[in-house]
Amino acid sequence: MKCKVDQSRLAGTITCPSNKSYTHRAIFLASLVNGKSLVKNVLRSRDTNATIEICKSLGAEITEAGTNLKVKGISKFEGEELTVDASNSGTTIRIAAAISSLRDGKTILTGDESLRKRPMKPLLDALELLGAKCSSNDGKPPLEITGKIKGGEISIPGNVSSQFISALFIAAPLTENGITINISSELVSKPYLDATISTMKKFDVDVDVKTPYKKYYIAPQEYKHGTITIPSDFSSVALLLSAAVLVGEKLKVKISIGDLAQGDEAILDILGKMGVNVSLNNNTIAVESPEKLLGGKFDLSNTPDLLPPLAILGIKCGFPLDLHNVKHARFKETDRIAILVRELTKLGLEITEKEDGMIINPPKELHGAELNSEDDHRLFMAFCIAGMYVGGCTVTDPESVDVSYPSFVSDMNRVGAKIATI
Repeated sequence: MKCKVDQSRLAGTITCPSNKSYTHRAIFLASLVNGKSLVKNVLRSRDTNATIEICKSLGAEITEAGTNLKVKGISKFEGEELTVDASNSGTTIRIAAAISSLRDGKTILTGDESLRKRPMKPLLDALELLGAKCSSNDGKPPLEITGKIKGGEISIPGNVSSQFISALFIAAPLTENGITINISSELVSKPYLDATISTMKKFDVDVDVKTPYKKYYIAPQEYKHGTITIPSDFSSVALLLSAAVLVGEKLKVKISIGDLAQGDEAILDILGKMGVNVSLNNNTIAVESPEKLLGGKFDLSNTPDLLPPLAILGIKCGFPLDLHNVKHARFKETDRIAILVRELTKLGLEITEKEDGMIINPPKELHGAELNSEDDHRLFMAFCIAGMYVGGCTVTDPESVDVSYPSFVSDMNRVGAKIATI
């Protein structure tokens, strides 16, 4: 399936969906509580639905209450063999793998074609050091994990994904001895590990920070029941703001912030440095964009999901835009660096691909093109926004947005986009 995207001007207000990362973490943690919890303002998407179904398979009871979820935690980990499907979600399969190591029996974890290409080896190696038996397809799903781990001390690299470490953090309190985690290389996506710690704190579990982003100890503890409210997703906010910058006419983005921090809030500061006037009033973000953006040099090590929305802003830059230190974006649903370079070049952008990012030079002439998102939700949304600026584009795989922002196309069309399924 494809979408035809014509030049558009957007006006009105869009309400940003809830945060996917916090929704995953809150559902998993609520499922580990010996009691009942309430997760409010959840994102319902293909990815988070996969987390819900896996938690149910592990023994949690989860019921809907409007935009909230009532969760009764797993009373006992059963030992029989269990097979679970994480669909397209890397967060889901990685956290579920660590939780599976708490079971006495075997757990088989699989997912779709994209997920079966994503790396898992650092996490599997760590679980084996803790006493689990693990097998995989050359370090990728499907996985077989047999526990039960009791805890201990391990080292794990942090340069591929912080999700491996987050997964170990979440399982650690339920081990007999707790886990000491040494991060053996520079950690990427640091704010996502902070998000895990913040969510655990909401369930009354403490993480002992020995050396930030290097060494942690999580003692044996119990997750306590409670209520957690999920904020808006700044990864999605960034895409909506890129639309406001490129094709907005007084387009506003309504958000809920709460007390859970997000690394992707950096988009507000980055846009300011690119010459955009950003204002936040009454939980509504508005922008005023110059005719040409300033470009700049931005380190995306901690914010890899900002790569797609920032890359498309290269369309409007009057100076080079250097996005770097984001090699881990090659290990997302797709190799986002390679695909962004390949597809945006079709529009007329002059881009130099680097191992850890790209340099986008001001385009001399833009033209429509057929853009292949490779079934990657964030690339589909980014390419649609680029298409609304350039016009005359088609973008593949609109169904991919079910992963994080199911109403993206309808939300865009409601405020003036010209996106049609063909």
